[in-house]
Amino acid sequence: MRSTRTPSALRHGRRRAVLAATALAATLTLTATACDDSGKDDASGKPGATASQAAGDGSGGGDGKIHVPADIANRLKAHGIDVDQWQKGGWKDWDKDKWLSAAKDFVNPVIKGLWKPERMKSAKEANKTVTTKDAAADQGVSDPAPQPVQAQAEKTPYHENAAPVGKVFFDSPEGSMVCSGTVVKDVNHPGKSNLVWTAGHCVHAGQGGGWYRNLVFVPAYNDLGKSASELSNADASEVAPYGAWWADWASTSNQWIQGGSETGGAGAAYDYAVLHVKPESGSKSLEETVGAALDVDFSAPSATEVTTMGAWGYPAAPPYNGLKMFRCLDRPGRFSLSPSLPTMYRIGCTMTGGSSGGGWFRVVGGKTELVSNTSIGPSDNTWLAGPQLGRGAEALYQNMSRTYGGQ
Repeated sequence: MRSTRTPSALRHGRRRAVLAATALAATLTLTATACDDSGKDDASGKPGATASQAAGDGSGGGDGKIHVPADIANRLKAHGIDVDQWQKGGWKDWDKDKWLSAAKDFVNPVIKGLWKPERMKSAKEANKTVTTKDAAADQGVSDPAPQPVQAQAEKTPYHENAAPVGKVFFDSPEGSMVCSGTVVKDVNHPGKSNLVWTAGHCVHAGQGGGWYRNLVFVPAYNDLGKSASELSNADASEVAPYGAWWADWASTSNQWIQGGSETGGAGAAYDYAVLHVKPESGSKSLEETVGAALDVDFSAPSATEVTTMGAWGYPAAPPYNGLKMFRCLDRPGRFSLSPSLPTMYRIGCTMTGGSSGGGWFRVVGGKTELVSNTSIGPSDNTWLAGPQLGRGAEALYQNMSRTYGGQ
């Protein structure tokens, strides 16, 4: 269909989109640099030893031992799992009878020193790729596929430009895997959030599977954007400037648990999750340590109401290697896998697997808010789709905040 808009109108439309995209990137940067002095070592704002040690020096307390909380130990024992054996490698048993699946059965005891820099670097992408048939979807609901938008590398150091963004690491039956995530605010515990937003398929395998294991979040991973060879000799503080934060609880939608599949399936429109995390030692919250957290927008605005959305993450499948942070900015369109499922957002973006779970942001009243997360994309990596966050997502978030937020 030929456009009826004049060249001048098209230029102005593109200019507004560019301005909105620029504002989004700038706002995220400003949000990320509202740091607390307690995590700085000097006027440069770099994370100091206090922040790194508090979050990830590998100690489990004054005696150097890991103390598994009684509630986690009891949950393991209830399923016939020996806590000591679990930490010594028993977690590698993916026998179906021992792969906990129900929402109430999440367990993730800390295993000291498990996520070393080399192990993080070798983790593979957790990808959800829709087939050509799936991608066609129902054009009566979906807008035409967007033009690819080339992902842009985020400026370094990340702790100054996108501090709330990081990587989610976990173990699956296929090995060590990686996704992306975002530090979000906790409305019931202002200034002291320990909540991380990511995708459901980054924490649970979906229908017929269970909870993944050894879930950790590393904000501002590879802070200086170093290459693989450079990282081989990098300090731990450069790889994980704020340390590794273990999830002591995770929540995802029942729709994902019951209907999620290798290609997203019926759970794709509900493919979101919230982690409550704790440092391996120390008492400061994640928000205090990182110095930033973002609000979550649960208004589920129509794609037609939003000028620009931006997706951030660490793509790990070729041509990327998962070591650097990228972003895509585009005007969203509508995407539906089925008329019976909620419409998802879709933007043009060349990011690949590993960016899953990364936050999507928009500017509301001059403030950047998380409005979705990366869920699925096509095999040719030309676009990404993410769920609308409505009442169900808000209820999951509020329950996490009220039940675990103050811990």
